[in-house]
Amino acid sequence: MPVGLSAPTELPPVAGVRLGVARAGIKKAGRRDLVVMEIVAGSTVAAVFTRNAFCAAPVEVAREHLGSGDPRYLLINTGNANAGTGAGGRHAARRCCTSLATLAGCPPRQVLPFSTGVIGEALPVEKIEAGLPEALATLRADGWVEAAHGIMTTDTLPKGASRTVDIGGAEVTLTGIAKGAGMIRPDMATMLCFVATDAAVARPLLQRALVEAVNASFNRITIDGDTSTNDSCVVVATGQSGVTLAADGAALRTFTAALSALCEELAQAIVRDGEGATKFVTVEVAEGISSQECLQVAYTIAHSPLVKTALFASDPNWGRILAAVGRAGLEHFDILPVQVFLGDVCIVRDGGRARDYTEAAGQAVMARDEILIRVLLGRGAACERVWTTDFSYDYIKINAEYRT
Repeated sequence: MPVGLSAPTELPPVAGVRLGVARAGIKKAGRRDLVVMEIVAGSTVAAVFTRNAFCAAPVEVAREHLGSGDPRYLLINTGNANAGTGAGGRHAARRCCTSLATLAGCPPRQVLPFSTGVIGEALPVEKIEAGLPEALATLRADGWVEAAHGIMTTDTLPKGASRTVDIGGAEVTLTGIAKGAGMIRPDMATMLCFVATDAAVARPLLQRALVEAVNASFNRITIDGDTSTNDSCVVVATGQSGVTLAADGAALRTFTAALSALCEELAQAIVRDGEGATKFVTVEVAEGISSQECLQVAYTIAHSPLVKTALFASDPNWGRILAAVGRAGLEHFDILPVQVFLGDVCIVRDGGRARDYTEAAGQAVMARDEILIRVLLGRGAACERVWTTDFSYDYIKINAEYRT
């Protein structure tokens, strides 16, 4: 069951964007698994992609097309990642782009492909081609929630969010959807995420805003420490509101803050719906010399199977957290100033167990669905947060049975 998360029932449309969904039977019959996003001409598009060296074929093709044309369509399939498929996978991705372009009446370079699902299997291009007419026939401005369903894999709920901000007396809308529940440790962006706004933003400014938003959101989550081959995050600016954002202006700062808040909500939704998750965990590391060393400690805690299984058991086994901090690899690390907290309960102080700590106090915190682990390093002013989950029996079951 997702932790403190409910499915969106309505997401505001963004002028200049329509979405359509089809049931192509890519992996399972009758499941929504093919999404087309139509973008009005003149829009700008920015994106970030996985840094996994074995990036999927659609990532390669999307990068190529993004650099050579003005995108008019995004094509997203679930059930098959088209990753680890070599030259054949790239050919399949390009063929899907060509098929959609032929139906839509645009050059293939104006189609950006995205895939998610099982790695190493050939993309069933014929099924995707057969589903394209349905996806195009169902294009509509209010299709965001349906599209959120259409990009799910092991997600138990669709994920979507929206923001409306006032910029210079005019209303600007941002709406986005995301998918992801496992193989989550983004390294650039994450999973799949698609955001649109009706503001007009030049591509360099849009790219800068996206990178800033992603670094504070999707690049701060982890479920299992695995970076996907297919991670992609895209933002589309249609300009249909008539609001144009200038470089380094207050309007751009307002927009970037709204985009960051939207991405943080979607990123946290992914963690809350993590495979088998029963806990939503914030790991905050403060008083570090740099942001990097704070993240180093935070991810060591968040990736520890021993910490994550203790979280699932609601067991205040504080020694596992202590050990993770100690093995994070900080240079010239003095343990005496370090303090570790479960919620507001201090569990470690002066190099060992806090004298006033009680098992009952720790147990009360660990029994919660949402838990804060806070570490004060006592060596600087930097602070960082990451969000993660526990490891449950269901996490093992979901991933053991993923291909069956």
